Amino acid sequence: MAADQSNGKFKRRLSTLDLTFLGLGSIIGSGWLYAAATGAQYAGPYAWISWLIGAVIIMFIGLVYAELGAAIPVAGGFVRYPDFTHGSIVGFLIGFISMLAYSAVISIESQAVRGYLEYWFDALGHKDGTPTFAGFAVQIGLILLFFFLNYWSVALFGKINTFLTVFKFVVPSIIIIVLFMHFDASNFAVSGAQPGGAKGIFAAVTGAGIVFAFNGFRQPIEFAGEAKRPEKSIPFAIIYAVLIGLLVYMLLQIAYIGAVPSNMLDKGWSGLHFDSPWADLASALGIVWLANLVLVDAVISPSATGNIYFSATARSLFAWAKNGYFFKIFQKIDKKSGLPRAALWLTLALAIIWMLPYRFQAWADLVDASTSLKALTFVVGPVSLMSLRHKVPELKRPFLLKAANIVTPLAFVGATLVIYWSKWKVVSFIIPIIILSLILYFIFAYREASYSKERVRLHLKSGCWLIIYYLFLLAMSFVGSYGPGTRADHLIHAPWDTLVTGVLSLIFYYWGVHSALDDPEIKMDDVESTH
Repeated sequence: MAADQSNGKFKRRLSTLDLTFLGLGSIIGSGWLYAAATGAQYAGPYAWISWLIGAVIIMFIGLVYAELGAAIPVAGGFVRYPDFTHGSIVGFLIGFISMLAYSAVISIESQAVRGYLEYWFDALGHKDGTPTFAGFAVQIGLILLFFFLNYWSVALFGKINTFLTVFKFVVPSIIIIVLFMHFDASNFAVSGAQPGGAKGIFAAVTGAGIVFAFNGFRQPIEFAGEAKRPEKSIPFAIIYAVLIGLLVYMLLQIAYIGAVPSNMLDKGWSGLHFDSPWADLASALGIVWLANLVLVDAVISPSATGNIYFSATARSLFAWAKNGYFFKIFQKIDKKSGLPRAALWLTLALAIIWMLPYRFQAWADLVDASTSLKALTFVVGPVSLMSLRHKVPELKRPFLLKAANIVTPLAFVGATLVIYWSKWKVVSFIIPIIILSLILYFIFAYREASYSKERVRLHLKSGCWLIIYYLFLLAMSFVGSYGPGTRADHLIHAPWDTLVTGVLSLIFYYWGVHSALDDPEIKMDDVESTH
């Protein structure tokens, strides 16, 4: 398919360093401000294990997308790869989920900034954590700032982000050094986490915001169409971002557990509660200057992450429209700036809409939903990679994932468990919405002349596994230990429910691999040549 020159093309301006900082800048966002404290409540002194589990899962998934991103460097790759390998229904579902997940993060970060600004300006929020009218104005003003930064230029965006990421990396480093000076190893013998044990360790991976924090690994993939040397920069950027992020978070978690004053742990880890964890801990230790430094960075870190996700959401919308399931205006690229400006306008609207319902005005509620939504997009990557290995073995793969037959099913299982561990209250909310979104698909398929009944039937056959997989997740979430009701109501108890969910999910992995289109529809018509 020939490129539509009237739409312009993305410009390849981002280096490996820029892509690494895009990933790292997302990883060190508002998540680090809360994850260590929440992880300790879930798993106590064993919360560091949750970080290892989260990082291993994300690394497996990241390596899968490193091969895909280097071989097919298109903008919005997370949305477009499923469409290439499994057709329009899978592509539509992943695009719809990505739109929800990405735009939610922008609101999450703006809410986090507003929440910490309340330390100086009480009038920005109510006691229950929801914003006042002035608080809403601050959140919307911040989102408008993200919009203008992205509207001007990707080069300006990339350089500003690199500068901000360097700055916000310094503060966690200072926290680690200072808190290790107040380290008490006896804290690691304190119990009282809720739920604690293996269940608490697994629950923390999702519930404490650990996977939410690591989700930034996907930014180098989303910006693949603007990478100078995608064959090298994408895999290295993913690996660097995840490993550096793991190092920072592991040290923060250990420092937090060891630095909490022992007299505050009389009721165990579940009885410890900080509104602003790092600032409150610094104040409890009498380190006022550190508390103030944390509060300043608590404004900068989420702002930089929100800025990244604003741009990534626009590219996700562009990719969704490019697949043919959304209005064509959103696949247009401005010739002068090389940016999908119509998609930027829609991103602005979506980010503001997420803040309007009362149930989404609290930071934690949006984190749970966004984490699970992103994991729902991850599961298709391993399936797409192995499908391409089988169907298009001649495809040039500048980065070839070794032991892919082992890594890809493990990545699929890992993403499945992240969704499962997010608990029934989240799964039961998002899965029905996703299933109902198929109504929109059939509307766009009916309007699109190129989608004949035979083509839709073929794509339904290739995507049926994903629809049944979503229903499987809903059923397992209901009967497992993370389901509704008390322990006595659960048909499968921990940790067996996790084992059963992981093993049974492999059925859908292999079903998905063998359901791929015989002739994958790979399109690379939206990127500028690297030569």
